[in-house]
Amino acid sequence: MAITVADLLEMQHLRLHLVSGKGGVGRSVSWTHGSDLPEPWRWLTGGELLLTNGMSFPEGGAEQRELIEKLDEAGASALAIGEKMYCPPLTDELLAASERLGLSVLSVEFPMPFVAISQAVAAANLLEQSDRLVRTEKIYRTVQRMVSTHEGTSVLREPLAQVLGCEVHVCHRESGEPWYPEDPRFDPVLAGALHEITRGTADLRAGALVVPLSDGRDLRLIDIPTQQGALMVLVSQGRSPVDAILMQHAVTVLALELSQSVVANEHRRRIGAELLGQLLEGRVEARAAGRQLKGLGVDPAKARLYAVSGDDVGRLRDAHIALWRNGIGHVVTYRSGVLYALAPPGAEVQDVLRADLGPQALIGVSAPLRNVDRAPEALRESAWALRAAEGSVGRTFHYGDASPIVGVGGIDDAAALVSRVLGPLLEYERVHDTPLLATLDAFLAHQRSWQRTADALQVHRQTVLYRIRKVEEITGRTTSETGDIAELWLALRAQSLLTPAKGPAPRG
Repeated sequence: MAITVADLLEMQHLRLHLVSGKGGVGRSVSWTHGSDLPEPWRWLTGGELLLTNGMSFPEGGAEQRELIEKLDEAGASALAIGEKMYCPPLTDELLAASERLGLSVLSVEFPMPFVAISQAVAAANLLEQSDRLVRTEKIYRTVQRMVSTHEGTSVLREPLAQVLGCEVHVCHRESGEPWYPEDPRFDPVLAGALHEITRGTADLRAGALVVPLSDGRDLRLIDIPTQQGALMVLVSQGRSPVDAILMQHAVTVLALELSQSVVANEHRRRIGAELLGQLLEGRVEARAAGRQLKGLGVDPAKARLYAVSGDDVGRLRDAHIALWRNGIGHVVTYRSGVLYALAPPGAEVQDVLRADLGPQALIGVSAPLRNVDRAPEALRESAWALRAAEGSVGRTFHYGDASPIVGVGGIDDAAALVSRVLGPLLEYERVHDTPLLATLDAFLAHQRSWQRTADALQVHRQTVLYRIRKVEEITGRTTSETGDIAELWLALRAQSLLTPAKGPAPRG
């Protein structure tokens, strides 16, 4: 059994004296903690005797009362203040709060060193320290379970919960959802707190963010060092302290498990990327590819190809982790700044991608794949849809929905329009390397203003005039007739939708 405050007071050689809070002398002392920081309660886990020389001790009564209340909330055993040092006079408000809360305030005779008190507590608690060593060994023994880890769930969660004496979970930092797709969902109280919590609203204590839950439990969040987006979640009953040292050992082994899961996930991603790349280029035998896709959790008969672009290249490359965390079978590949994902149909895939990549990301969705031979066509459809998403509500577009161009129902219609109206112009550009198409696009975008077009292209006004006259000559259409203008504009829009989409260049 741990030593109590009363036991320390009876050790006359420690020269401790009770100032107030007689009702708290029965509190157990598991450790001592010396601090002169302004908010010492942030570094307590419960059961500590706080030793201070009062260098940052508040002078006002209200502030001293708050200090006692915060120490009590953190589970401190007592507060011991060195005499004849830097502490201002103790106020009536502090003494009253100490008596009310049953938190003892002690004085330490000058020049008794704090280390003598710490040694006495450590010697008295040798059994507790021995128990901690045993529990630490149990924590690291759980690593053996990872040899046969099923990457869809954490096999260490329950063994660690038994050692720590509290619930243990791994959650995604931004969504507040379980990290592993097969781990149980959080109860409503815990889920609600995780969705709302931010670093600004949580109380930092001993390396963990601590939040009291509405049902009386305490929630602790600790960063997992190997994965920036993951947190260890501890849920304890009421004021039951969680050993801070064991807590750090637990997060270490969870980090190892998470790293193993990430490596396995990356291996599967690479296999899927190679397969999808071959499918999109028509370089794989259909029957074998179908078996491989089903082995990776993708049904080719129902799957659709999603083309996704966004400003954050890093998040785009890691989007497959979000799909995995939500239990969505997929294969992905990354080309020219665009993520292509073959995944099931439905709103869930889009919701996951949108939540992970943000509202500004563009998502284009192909028609159903139906069979693997149609993958190259699905690539063209998703690229078309991605282009169309730029002007659509919600920045998502499904191939086959109402076309963004009147009279153009899809890729074939667009290609026919471009060939008929712009075909000779495209051929001329290919041979002469003259930017006539870009000049025409800018000219129409600037309401056929010669000067504004010249300014936008950073060329002379006469150059714009020459190029537009050349366009009219080659296409047989004039920029002064409304019908010709409409036809040229529609063909330009169709050409933009047919052009392969490209995301932003990687930063750095």
